[in-house]
Amino acid sequence: MNLKKYFIRALHRLQKGPGYTYKELLVWYCDNTNTHGPKRIIKEGPKKKLIWFFLTLLFASLVFWQWGILINTYLSYNVTSSLSIGFKTMKFPAVTVCNANPYKYSEAKPLLKELDRLIDAALERILQPSQGNSSESISPPLDLELWYQIPLVLIDEHDKDNPIILDIFETNQTAAGIQASTDSPTPAGNESSVDIPAPCSHPGSDNCTYRNFTSAAQAVTEWYILQSTSILSKVPLEERIRMGYQAEDMILACLYGAEPCNYKNFTQIYHPDHGNCYIFNWGMDEEALNSSNPGAEFGLKLILDISQQDYIPYLSSAAGARLMLHQQKSFPFLKDQGIYAMPGTETSIGVLVDELERMGYPYSDCTMNGSDVPVKNLYSKYNTSYSIQACLRSCFQEDIIETCGCGHFMFPLPQGVNYCNNDDYPGWAYCYSLLRSSIRHRQICIDSCKETCNDTQYKMTISMADWPSEASEDWIFHILSYERDMSTNVTLDRNGIIKLNIYFQEYNYRTFSESAATTIVWLLSSLGGQFGFWMGGSVLCIIEFGEIIIDSLWITVINIISWCKGLKQRRAQARYPDAPPTVSELVEAHTNLGFQHEATGTLPRDRDKELPPEPGTPPPNYDSLRVQPPDVLGPDSDAE
Repeated sequence: MNLKKYFIRALHRLQKGPGYTYKELLVWYCDNTNTHGPKRIIKEGPKKKLIWFFLTLLFASLVFWQWGILINTYLSYNVTSSLSIGFKTMKFPAVTVCNANPYKYSEAKPLLKELDRLIDAALERILQPSQGNSSESISPPLDLELWYQIPLVLIDEHDKDNPIILDIFETNQTAAGIQASTDSPTPAGNESSVDIPAPCSHPGSDNCTYRNFTSAAQAVTEWYILQSTSILSKVPLEERIRMGYQAEDMILACLYGAEPCNYKNFTQIYHPDHGNCYIFNWGMDEEALNSSNPGAEFGLKLILDISQQDYIPYLSSAAGARLMLHQQKSFPFLKDQGIYAMPGTETSIGVLVDELERMGYPYSDCTMNGSDVPVKNLYSKYNTSYSIQACLRSCFQEDIIETCGCGHFMFPLPQGVNYCNNDDYPGWAYCYSLLRSSIRHRQICIDSCKETCNDTQYKMTISMADWPSEASEDWIFHILSYERDMSTNVTLDRNGIIKLNIYFQEYNYRTFSESAATTIVWLLSSLGGQFGFWMGGSVLCIIEFGEIIIDSLWITVINIISWCKGLKQRRAQARYPDAPPTVSELVEAHTNLGFQHEATGTLPRDRDKELPPEPGTPPPNYDSLRVQPPDVLGPDSDAE
């Protein structure tokens, strides 16, 4: 069957409407649709027809405009936050306690001896510059090779155009290479600053990069941390743990609710910032503890000894205990989220619990367990859960390794990488400083890391009082000294003792949860409401419009087939310019040929050549000769 006839029949079966042209379909649609506007266009007079056409076009535009706004609102995936308050028995948080000083000075002093001598001499020259800058009078001589790896310099900025760089252990130089002034160097003040150039061949040379500090106290602390990091990075982990504060020396007393506890109930981890840290109720080996009741009597009570007299003078300028409350099986990032407890005080910490429940993709870019984060979690070796702090530090460590060729001492190392130090990586401090101040690198890490979808935060209310009181300090120090050192002499004092009370204020907990601001139900109802308000239509009207579109597509296909067929015929005519004979012409030509043979007494047996009749064959009867025209239309050319 002809393909065109098939499409025509299919269109007729689908449409059941009048005509097979675009105009006929449009008129049929306007006359039969349930949408109000199009009917009036074809039934009203010329003037009203124009008015109704304009109104229909206007309101249809408004519908599509409103639909675009609604769809865009839905695809923005906004959320709404709701707050609910519940009451239940809650798990007591994990409590991490550390000393503000990472190592005992008595244990680390052999490693830091030369560094301390350098900083002592540098401070002496900063505070008493009139005595000169030569280091030859010091006995034994200073290790200036260690000094020039990351030196400290003074910059005199009385002349803003020609600032004077004053090396503490050498003669004066200028930053621009101009002859230095012979005046005595000015100590750091309003018009001077202390800087750390790192690294360069010599302070004052053109390839130095300076970190500026307005106070010598800040510069000395930062310089000492960089130098001690280089030294301690070469010390094995077991040795660093030995140099730190041990649990039996630091945790003097422990009580959880009515149950006694001791240092054996704490899990020890090594923290690069604070040395040995101890975690209570971490939940790694045992089930997390529940709190039976709110109030200070049902919480955790600790007495700590921080041994302040054994602090490293230049490494830690703050004295106290660093503590943090966090979830079980999570790594404590005390530098960001920890708080200090002051020695000689009783610190009470009341805890309230906030639970955060975020919606995942596409409503927010949060993660459930960090498996979809492109940054490798270097803290996974502790078997802890994912956190954005762990991701940011892991990302920063990867940048340091990629840029500097070594890893920073304060972050975990991947396999096959060494810590940075001045001997093996002389330019590490300069490289680290550039990355630390680079906004671009930090933004890359922020974009790569994701917040956790579910999180628990502990809000703390902190109060302090002097402890022990003057009336009770004598007997308390005697008892604590005897229990720790088995000595009748007092070995503890107010400068090293801290008492902590950590408890739930109440069992009410708050849950902040997110829910979708727009749902598919909201979208469909809003779309239908706009369509019904402006056009008086419904879903059936949309189906009718879809039907007319399908019919139009069928007509388009038929027109394309007809155009292709006509193109084929035109090409055939161009190739064979003589038109083929019609049926009437063939009949007339055959009749004339018969009359001509009748007159001559011959009749061709075929079209190509004439042969004489066989002997004894009777002549043909021309009266019974019938002409059958050739079938030029084909077997399928019969009319419908």
